[in-house]
Amino acid sequence: MTDYLTQITRAAGTWTGAVATCELSYDARFLRRKVIQTTDGRSVLVDLPKTTSLNHGDALATAEGQLIEIIAAKEELLEITGDNLVQLAWHIGNRHTPCQIEADHLLIQNDPVIGHMLEHLGAVVTKVQRPFTPEGGAYGHGRTHSHEHGHTAHDHNHSHDHAH
Repeated sequence: MTDYLTQITRAAGTWTGAVATCELSYDARFLRRKVIQTTDGRSVLVDLPKTTSLNHGDALATAEGQLIEIIAAKEELLEITGDNLVQLAWHIGNRHTPCQIEADHLLIQNDPVIGHMLEHLGAVVTKVQRPFTPEGGAYGHGRTHSHEHGHTAHDHNHSHDHAH
């Protein structure tokens, strides 16, 4: 039995008054239907209409109006620093690797192959434990697993037949 059933999300900054919190990793924040646990051990059945990328500070809402805050959990990441940070960011993006961009460093998921490549490009790569909140997709979506663009600056009147 679950303590909460939620089928609605609320964006960070648009709500107040959570009755519980859930700390989820980056990967765990990408869901549609799943049972998750609150930090105090209660269960939440998430049953969203479509697969959704939850951000730090978003909330799940129950039919009764109760809100469960989503917190980005600490996870093992690679901190990337170096004199050529823009070039390093380009190489990370070129590999479609999620990346959190800060003024003086980049954060990526712990991927030894990418880390090794970046070291060969002059980066200093350090393992750290931090919440991971990478940049969203180019068209305003949290993740880019599909080609759906929605109503964005990319709206246009041509076919999306991308056969190569």
